[in-house]
Amino acid sequence: MAPSVALAVLLSALLHAIWNSLVHNVSDRLVGFALIGAVDSVGGAGMAIVAGLPPAGTWPFIVGSAVLHVVYYLLLSASYHLGEFSQMYPLARGTSPWLVALISVVLLGYGVRFGELVGILAISGGLTALVLVGGRPCRSDLPALSAAVLTGVMIAAYTVVDGVGVLRAPLPAYIGWMSFLQGPPLAVLAALRRRGGRLTAAIRASAVSGIAGGVISLTAYAIVLWAQTSGALAPIAALRETSIVFGALIGAIFLGERLGARRAAAAAAVLAGVLLISLA
Repeated sequence: MAPSVALAVLLSALLHAIWNSLVHNVSDRLVGFALIGAVDSVGGAGMAIVAGLPPAGTWPFIVGSAVLHVVYYLLLSASYHLGEFSQMYPLARGTSPWLVALISVVLLGYGVRFGELVGILAISGGLTALVLVGGRPCRSDLPALSAAVLTGVMIAAYTVVDGVGVLRAPLPAYIGWMSFLQGPPLAVLAALRRRGGRLTAAIRASAVSGIAGGVISLTAYAIVLWAQTSGALAPIAALRETSIVFGALIGAIFLGERLGARRAAAAAAVLAGVLLISLA
C-alpha cells in the first residue's frame, strides 16, 4: 500500500468516527440517517450529472452497493438503539476486516502479504478486545450484538462490491450514482414512520447533525473508493477500522468518557496492525 493511500484511508477513518459520533447523539436516528441519505443523493446527483452514465456492466455493482448501504444504515441505527456506542461501534467495525480478507483471498483471488495478514489480524483482535473489556456479554445483549455483527457483515459486503465495481467504472460516475440511489429509500422510510408533525419536528431537531454527518460521510467514503482503485482491498478495509481508535479518542477528549488501561492496550494493538499494514 502506497503511503499516500494509507494516509488517505486514515483521514477517511477519522472522518468516519466524527460522523458516527454526530449521528449517535441525534434524538431520532432514523431521521438522522435519512438526512445523511439526502445529502448523499444531492451530492451524488451533482457528481452523476458531471460524470455521466457509467459503463453498462457496472450497474449491478452500483445498485447492489446502494442496497447494501441502505441495509447498513438501518442495522447501524438498530445497533445504536439496542446497545452502547462504545460496544456496538467497535464490534461492527471489527467484524468486516476478517470477512473482507477471507473473501478477497478465497473468492477474488487477491494476494495478501504476510505482514498485511498479521496487521489485519491485529486490528481485528484489538477491536474485538475493545468489545470484551467490560466482560462477557449476557443473553440480554444478544439482540444488540447480533445487530452489530450484521452491520459488520454489510460493511464487508459493500466493501467487496465497491472494491470490484470501482475498478470497472470512472470513479466520479460510480460514487455519484451509488450515492444518489441510496438516499431515497431512507427518506421514504422516515416519511412513512414519522408522519406529519413528528417528521417536521424530528427534521428540525436533527438537521445540523444529520446534514453535517452526511457531508462528512460522503467525503469519507469518496476517499475510500479512491483508495480502493489501488486494488489493496483487504489492507484498506482493515486500515479503515482505525476509526474506532479515533472514536475512542473523541470520546475521551470531547465527551468525557474514560479510556482505561485495557481499552488503551486494545487500541495499541490496532495501531500496531496499522503499522504492519503500512510497512508491508
